[in-house]
Amino acid sequence: MDKYLLELYIFLLGTLVGSFLNVCIYRIPRKKSIVLPRSTCPHCNNRIKPWDNIPILSYILLGGKCRFCKQPISLRYPIVEFLTGFLFWLTLHTFGFTSMAFSYLVFLSALIAIAFIDIEHQIIPDVISLPGIGVGLLLAWLTLPLSVLQSLIGALVGGGVIYLVSFISLAVLGKEGMGGGDIKLMAMIGTFLGWKNTLLTIFLGSVTGSLIGVSLILFKKKKRDDYIPFGPFLVLGAIVSLFLGNRIINWYFRIGDLTILHQILAFPKLSLPILLSVFFPQ
Repeated sequence: MDKYLLELYIFLLGTLVGSFLNVCIYRIPRKKSIVLPRSTCPHCNNRIKPWDNIPILSYILLGGKCRFCKQPISLRYPIVEFLTGFLFWLTLHTFGFTSMAFSYLVFLSALIAIAFIDIEHQIIPDVISLPGIGVGLLLAWLTLPLSVLQSLIGALVGGGVIYLVSFISLAVLGKEGMGGGDIKLMAMIGTFLGWKNTLLTIFLGSVTGSLIGVSLILFKKKKRDDYIPFGPFLVLGAIVSLFLGNRIINWYFRIGDLTILHQILAFPKLSLPILLSVFFPQ
């Protein structure tokens, strides 16, 4: 089979998975079954026809509106479908057709669902993150380039650092820096990435979250006391760490100076003041 045709099939498969993830994103926070009933318009409750449920294409052909009631369809649907398709392509392009790559597809699918649920509902469902920890440990035993012990340490480091930051924030600032969902999310990420890339995930997520949070405040889109979900930034950090983490870490360790990232990776106990200052710039 032609290489480019195969990559197109992979992308299309990813968009189909993305369509299912959209069902999960909509239904899981509402405690509905992700299997039955068939998809309906959230405005008029008419069943969506199969030809109106083709990933990305149906959204374009319908002009982003329901065929029946003409109410707008959330832009989240084609975004999730395209993003999932792209990440499926990138994963198999990077890791090849290996069992490890398919394990990462499971990981990325969970991350996408978690990120968009957190954006819309400010929750990270246990029904995804807790089984994800078990799946990560199992896949470390079967396919991932980690031992089960390394996977377990990654979970403890990921969940432990976020828990410690949250505990210190509550004690010092009188408010939780992050919720239990972030702790369980990072534990899940740790089982798939190991402790080094997990710390890198936290660093990248915290820096990105801080920059965007400060920008929203400066442009008066958010107030200083407004809640900004942190899960999507951790998910972004995890995706970057999955594909580029080892290169980033090796590049920083080749630098002679003791950079901030070097300190965090080499001396985890020094990371807490840095993380606190990033999480709570105000």
